[in-house]
Amino acid sequence: MFQSFDSTSTPQFGRDRVNAIRARFDELGIDGFLVPRADEYQGEYVPKSAERLSWLTGFTGSAGIALVTRSTAVVFVDGRYVTQLAEQVDGTVFTGGDLVNEPPHLWLPAHAPKGFRLGVDPWLHGGAEVKKLAKAVSEIGGTIVLLNENPLDTAWSDRPVEPMGAVAVQQEAHAGKPAAEKIAEIAASLKAKGLAAALIADPSSVAWIFNIRGADVPHTPHPLSRALISADGKTELFIDDRKLGTEARAHLQPLAAIHAPASLSERIGAYAKDGGRVLVDPELTALALIIAIEVAGGTVVDGTDPARLPRAIKNEVELKGSADAHLQDGVAMVEFLYWLDQSKPGSLTEIQAVKALEAARARVGQSMQNPLRDVSFDSIAGAGEHAAIMHYRVTSESDRAIKAGELFLIDSGAQYINGTTDITRTVAIGEVPEDRKRFFTLVLKGMIAISTARFPKGTRGCDLDPLARIALWKAGGDFAHGTGHGVGSYLSVHEGPQRISRLATQELLPGMILSNEPGYYRPGHYGIRIENLIFVRDAEEVAGGDMAMRSFETLTWCPIDLRLVVASLLTAEELEWLNAYHATVREKLSPLITDPAIKAWLDTATAPVGA
Repeated sequence: MFQSFDSTSTPQFGRDRVNAIRARFDELGIDGFLVPRADEYQGEYVPKSAERLSWLTGFTGSAGIALVTRSTAVVFVDGRYVTQLAEQVDGTVFTGGDLVNEPPHLWLPAHAPKGFRLGVDPWLHGGAEVKKLAKAVSEIGGTIVLLNENPLDTAWSDRPVEPMGAVAVQQEAHAGKPAAEKIAEIAASLKAKGLAAALIADPSSVAWIFNIRGADVPHTPHPLSRALISADGKTELFIDDRKLGTEARAHLQPLAAIHAPASLSERIGAYAKDGGRVLVDPELTALALIIAIEVAGGTVVDGTDPARLPRAIKNEVELKGSADAHLQDGVAMVEFLYWLDQSKPGSLTEIQAVKALEAARARVGQSMQNPLRDVSFDSIAGAGEHAAIMHYRVTSESDRAIKAGELFLIDSGAQYINGTTDITRTVAIGEVPEDRKRFFTLVLKGMIAISTARFPKGTRGCDLDPLARIALWKAGGDFAHGTGHGVGSYLSVHEGPQRISRLATQELLPGMILSNEPGYYRPGHYGIRIENLIFVRDAEEVAGGDMAMRSFETLTWCPIDLRLVVASLLTAEELEWLNAYHATVREKLSPLITDPAIKAWLDTATAPVGA
C-alpha cells in the first residue's frame, strides 16, 4: 500500500508541547510564535521530519497554521478542515481560527496586546507572508522577531530524520522538452529583464526544469531541492548528493553544478555581490534566503517563479500523457466501482474500499505496462457522515462499514510516469433518500456548467467559479472549498497558479489542467462531490461570433452514478452533456476491459438518461 491507515494525530500531547514552547518565550524575547504547516521549502505536502503543526496540535490536514501566545493557542484552518480540526485537537488547549477571513495577519491587530513581539522561524515563512505579519503587529506597536532557533524543533526530541528519496530522470518522452532548453529560456528571460539570476525555491519547479522526479515527500514526486539560474545560463542545483544514482548524476552533471543544500545561502552571494539583482518569488521563498541575498549586498527583485507558468501550461506531450494516464485510471475506477456495486451493503468498510481501489490501479497498471508509481494523495473514502468531512482520512480507529441507504464518497488519485490523476465519485449504497438525490443532481449541474463553459481570453478562475455554485445557491446551499485546483504532470496534485475559486485571479490559459469538483456537505449526515479533471483549450469558432473563445476538454472518463440523478432537474442541454459523456466513457473504456461482466456493468452504468 502507498498509504497507511494509522492514526497519526496526537492531541493528548498538545498542552505539554504548547507549554514547552511558551517556556522559551522570555529567553527568546517573544510573546508569541507561529507554527505553519509548510516546511523549509514552503510545501503543502511535507516529509515526516517537517510535520510540525501536526506534532504540536494533532491536526493532520494539509493547510493550516498555529499561533501560540502567552495566553492562547489558535489553529487557523479553512472551510475544508473545520470539522476535522474539532475532532483532532484538544479543545481545552486550542481554539479554531479562520484561515480565510481572519488569518494571523488580521487576527493579531484585533486580539494581540500592545507591543506584541511575534517570533518567526525565517526558514518556515515566505517573504510576502512575513511582510503582512510585520505590518499587522506594527499596528499595535509590535515587532517581528526572527529566530535563529526554532523552539518547537528543540522540544521535538524524537523528530524523524530528513528524507533521502532517490532521484529519477523524467525522460523527454514524458517531459516533452529537454531540460537544457528550459534552462536556456529562463536564462534568456532573466537577461532581458536585467537580472543577474533567479532563485528557484519550489522543488516542483526544480523537478520540472531539470526533468527529474524524487521520493522525499509522500505522494508528490519531487526531490527536496533548490536551484540558482543565472542570466548567462550558469546553473547550480542544491540537493543532497546521496539522492543521486548513476543515471541521475549523468543526467544532471551537464546541466548544473551540484552543491549541498546548506551551501545555498553562501552561493547566493556570488550573484548578489555588487548589487546583483536576484529574482525571488516571495510567495514560495523562505525569508531566510531573501535575507541572505540582502546580506550579500544583492538586490531582491520580487517576481513570479519563472518556471511556474510554463510548468502549468502543459505541452502536447504532457497533455497526451495525462490523457493516456486517465484512460488507464478510468479502467481501474470501473473495476473498482463494479466490485463495490457487487458487494452486499454493510459487508465492506472504508479501508477495504481504499485498499481495493489501490489494488485495481496496481493491477491495471501492470496489465497496461504503466505501473502505478504512487497515489497522488491519501484517498478520501467516507461513508454517511464521514463523507461530510471534506478531507476525511480514514484510519483504523475511524473505519466503519459502508451501509445500505448511505452515500459513499471516494476521492482519490494516482501517480503514473505519464500523468497525475484526481477523481471523485459519490455513489449510492442501495436505495437512498430523495434529498440526497436532489443535492447530488444540483452538484452535477454545477460540474456540467464548468465542463461546458465557453469564455473569452482573459477569463480567470474567479470569473467561472459561480457557474459551479448557482444551482446550489438557488437551493440555499454552497460548498466551502474551491471549485478546482491546478494539477501537475507527474508532480503535485495541487499546482498553481491556475485554479477555479472565489480568489483565483490567474488567467486560464490553453494547456492548464484543473480539477472540476463542486460538492455539497451536510455535517453529521452526508457529503457529495463529483470531480473530473479538465484542461483549457482554444474553442472552435461559433458561427456569427465576433471573438475567439476558450473552453475545457475533459480528461477523466468514469461513470457518474445515474441512480442519484433526478433527470427532471436537468435541462435538455445538461442531459445531452451527461449522455454524451457516458457514451464517450463507454467508447473509450470498453475496449480496454477484458472481463465480460464488467463490460456489461459499464454498459448499464452509462446507459442514456431520458428527460
